[in-house]
Amino acid sequence: MSQLRNIALTVQELEEGEFYWVLMESTDYEVDDALPYLPIEAATDPYVSYSNALVAGVAAIRKLFGKDGPRS
Repeated sequence: MSQLRNIALTVQELEEGEFYWVLMESTDYEVDDALPYLPIEAATDPYVSYSNALVAGVAAIRKLFGKDGPRS
């Protein structure tokens, strides 16, 4: 089976009361003992709450990567 990709989901509040989910993938580049992530997909429209954006982000992961998860 192919290797599982390291995908992270976060929620950002860009304007007060406007929440966006962002999917990021880890990179192989180390910066001061930290593993940086690069954005790969993000919401284009805001959600009214953090929790709504978070749930929508999980749905985006499922849609993008299916039941087996993000594999390379």
